[in-house]
Amino acid sequence: MRILTILLVILLGGATIAAVTATYTVSETQSALVLRFGDPVRTTNAVGNEDPGLHFKLPWEETLIFDKRNVEFDMRPQQLTAGDQERLEVDAFLRYRIVDPLRYFQTVRTEAGARARLSTIMEDALRAVVGSIPSQEVISGQRTEIMDRVETSVDAAVLRADLGLEVIDVRILRADLPDEVEERVFQRMRSERQQQAALIRAEGEERAREIRAGADREATVLLANARAEAERIRGEGDAQRNRIYAAAYGQDEEFFAFYRSMIAYETAVRDGTPIVVPPDSEFFNYFRGQAGLSNGN
Repeated sequence: MRILTILLVILLGGATIAAVTATYTVSETQSALVLRFGDPVRTTNAVGNEDPGLHFKLPWEETLIFDKRNVEFDMRPQQLTAGDQERLEVDAFLRYRIVDPLRYFQTVRTEAGARARLSTIMEDALRAVVGSIPSQEVISGQRTEIMDRVETSVDAAVLRADLGLEVIDVRILRADLPDEVEERVFQRMRSERQQQAALIRAEGEERAREIRAGADREATVLLANARAEAERIRGEGDAQRNRIYAAAYGQDEEFFAFYRSMIAYETAVRDGTPIVVPPDSEFFNYFRGQAGLSNGN
């Protein structure tokens, strides 16, 4: 009886151990790879083939569990050379997830292996992209475009390597000049901006001179045309006046001579203007006539 009890306990214990070693559980956020003597035989609950829950395996088979959620990988800061040969210190990170446990196991095996491969790929992409752009653009405002280019390059490299990974996002946290070159580069950037400002001012002054010269030429032409038009109108007026005078002269010569003398007197004789003429000058002919008439009366 005692022997039967011992055998029963042994059988129950063996059955329990067999049941435990023959089953495994995979949650919704996990995937599993089943190994038989170190060789992969099947995957469970991989991306695109979701099947979480309790699963069975042979007791001598082994399971590796992988996290299906996004994994963030912070790279160590890198010193890279920009397109203008200035060194930059770039701090970046990426997010990825495991989409194919079998390829992941065959290519990188562990998270440390995945980080090593991704670090190499990321460094190459950053070096290529940053090396094609001047340091000023990397520092001052092209961050989104640079990250898009780096992410595209990393995606392509991961696909070519077929690592069983999917790159979710790439971000550049910081891109600055090293402390030992920051002041020198700042001075150079300020000098370049000053040169650019001086060039813009010189171009503006040149344009202003051209505008002023054009305005002066236009004003000269307008004045010359105005003077010519005034002379033409004045000439026409003089001609019309002379025609009127001639017509009047033809009607009454004595009145015309008298009128012309009055105009001459008005023009020549001003207050305090001395006039020296001989007594018999014809200039004061009408004055003498008036004097004679007075004496006669």
